[in-house]
Amino acid sequence: MSVLGILSYTLEVPDIEEGVRFYENAGLISDVEGDVARLRCRGQDRDVIVLLGNRPAKRLHHVSLRADGLSMIERVVPEHGGALVATPEGASDSGLWVTDPHGMLLHLSDAPADPEPAAAPPFEINAPGRLVRKGRSAMLASEFYSAVVPLRLGHVLVFSPDVPASVRFATEALGMGLADHAKDVLAFCCARRNSDHHVLAFAKSPAVGFHHASFQVNDPDDVGRGGRALVEKTGRGDWGFGRHTIGSNFFHYIQDPWGSWFEYYSDIDHIEDYAMWKPTNYELKDSLANWGPSVPDDFVHNYEAIPTFDRLPRQMNDQTNARTPKD
Repeated sequence: MSVLGILSYTLEVPDIEEGVRFYENAGLISDVEGDVARLRCRGQDRDVIVLLGNRPAKRLHHVSLRADGLSMIERVVPEHGGALVATPEGASDSGLWVTDPHGMLLHLSDAPADPEPAAAPPFEINAPGRLVRKGRSAMLASEFYSAVVPLRLGHVLVFSPDVPASVRFATEALGMGLADHAKDVLAFCCARRNSDHHVLAFAKSPAVGFHHASFQVNDPDDVGRGGRALVEKTGRGDWGFGRHTIGSNFFHYIQDPWGSWFEYYSDIDHIEDYAMWKPTNYELKDSLANWGPSVPDDFVHNYEAIPTFDRLPRQMNDQTNARTPKD
């Protein structure tokens, strides 16, 4: 009985065309029918994002997770503060629909694993005493590079009013593992076998909400190239290029039309067997980045709970920015 990975997330949004335009600019393929938009990564035959349009405001509708042992999960969810719920209108009636102790809706299904992606060319770095690339340039002229496209959805981070309680539900009811956390402010949960460092993560906020989704690309060059291109196409705010301490991945975040975030990432930690992994409780100064630009003031603001940003101090932002020189 356990979650095996992330499948997709669904958002309610006011303007579906604006959302489709943003995600197409990010490299996803869309299929729009009325007030529903479905988006997928190139080469995949399933949705990774669903947008439900013509809604009053942007809101997280649900997160879909791949899992086994659904009958066991169905039995233990109520014991851990969750609830079994009816299939939402218009949604798939396969699998299991549940809410966590804070009312966040989750869809669990015994879906097949995605095919393994083709191996990318190695990202080679010449270092002192370790010359792995000789007699040739690492970089081509920019005209030779095609647009960066996401390979797969890696993880989703959601807001939670009680991060430890969310972790207990994820680990005890859904069979996930706590990979790492930063006090009671951030926590990262993984599958117990062959997992990215995190599949589902939580950030402290007054209410449930969607913070960001993270999409894998080939290497750090694609993270930087893809992020910069999306900023230029959309004119939206961003955070990156940088590298996380927790998870180790290179990142570039671009703010979406509703104040939440889209992340390109590469080189995330891999947990082959959770029994061999020891979670770390990090200080807040390492909760967001090991290095990178100053964190945007509203990076950890939940616009679903508080529609306007009040610019009150944010402890994570303050401590992270204290380690990064201001522009």
